[in-house]
Amino acid sequence: MFNRSDKFIEECGLIGIWNHPEAANLAYLGLYAQQHRGQEGAGVVALDNSKSKPLFSNHRGVGLVQDVFSNFDFQGRLPGKFAVGHVRYTTAGGHGVANVQPFYAEIASGELALAHNGNLINVRSLRRDLVSNGAILRTNSDTELFLHLMANQPATLPLLEQVIAALNKVKGAYSLIILFKDRMLAVRDPNGFRPLSLAKLGDGFAVASETCAFDLIGAEYIREIEPGEIVELMLDNEIKSYFPFKPVKASPCIFEYVYFARPDSFVFGRNVYPVRKNMGHELAREHPAQADIVIPVPDSGVPAAIGFAEESGIPLEMGLIRNHYVGRTFIEPKQSIRDFGVKIKLNANREVLEGKRVVVVDDSIVRGTTSRKLVKMLRAAGAAEVHMRISSPPTTDPCYYGIDTPEKNELIASSHSVTETAKYIGADSLAYLSIEGLYRAVGAKKCSMCDACFSGNYPVGTPAGDLKQEEMF
Repeated sequence: MFNRSDKFIEECGLIGIWNHPEAANLAYLGLYAQQHRGQEGAGVVALDNSKSKPLFSNHRGVGLVQDVFSNFDFQGRLPGKFAVGHVRYTTAGGHGVANVQPFYAEIASGELALAHNGNLINVRSLRRDLVSNGAILRTNSDTELFLHLMANQPATLPLLEQVIAALNKVKGAYSLIILFKDRMLAVRDPNGFRPLSLAKLGDGFAVASETCAFDLIGAEYIREIEPGEIVELMLDNEIKSYFPFKPVKASPCIFEYVYFARPDSFVFGRNVYPVRKNMGHELAREHPAQADIVIPVPDSGVPAAIGFAEESGIPLEMGLIRNHYVGRTFIEPKQSIRDFGVKIKLNANREVLEGKRVVVVDDSIVRGTTSRKLVKMLRAAGAAEVHMRISSPPTTDPCYYGIDTPEKNELIASSHSVTETAKYIGADSLAYLSIEGLYRAVGAKKCSMCDACFSGNYPVGTPAGDLKQEEMF
């Protein structure tokens, strides 16, 4: 079986469809457009309120969107004009279907479906308190905690106040879509770690993590949902907006620009593609190289490599060819093939590389094992020199806000200097984009975004603080 890639792993993707006759089908398409944000599981919950009693129905499964909904009868099995969907990669919780979202529940104030992108950092204390008060938790996902926190609110409270009271108990990153029988709520945490946007869709609306989902389903982008905002969509298509939380400094995730978001999406008010090209321009200015060609590590390194080539005047070539039809797992031959996991995804093009001094542009280095194998592959294909250029700063610290990252001691930049890392991966030279260069490329002031994976500065703390709190009892 193929081991987890030596890359940061995407978090989750959300889609909400409000007041459209093909809500579930469009939710599925919106998930398809956001498949890059999670490949372990997918699900859609639909609401049909055309009858005397509103009917919630759901379909969830493990695997890619196209597999979970293969030959699926949306109108028959997920009827209604309202739907919420989710694609998932495990960041907290297990890998089974029980952890696949959206979660559906019935509480005193009614039925609801909830989808979440992000991670909470006070999970341990929340779980302990809920269990001690009689809660029965079915999963080890932090998303389930939202349901229990809402269920614990007095049913006499207005629904919106129940949600606000529940959210005031959590700490960390959350973009949420919550579907009730008479409204849909779209929520971003006060720091705005994860993206969420609103669009017009026919006579209704759509909400999604990334705007590329709107392009596929024919929705017209309206605006980003602001950090700390709750947008309420009502049955009469009225939109209400609330800012019920104590204001804090916004800290959206800068790594969305580096790697996660699709290049054609607008995230945090900017289109991703030109930002990544800017990273390449900045990288070439900061760390030029004497070389014959520039090659990207596809696909995420392509825009930065274009920018590097434009700025340096060195021709861009496709020296690495990606196999786009590789799944998440595969069966290796019994006779070992050296660097099999990398070769099945990428192959070096000898015709392009032989005898050339090569600049290789990638978005990040995590453990360094994949970069090491890539450099060996390029040299085996005849590259005379290999100069690695990374379009982000050294990744020194793990993320606790919704990204599946290795522990700190597994991140090569946390324990190796740039020179040591270059030696380990076998490159003739290695250089990273500076944090200042990254902010210039994004067009934002330094420290205006969450850059904890590069700086170790966590805007709302880490789970270690939650553990210390738990150990006090």
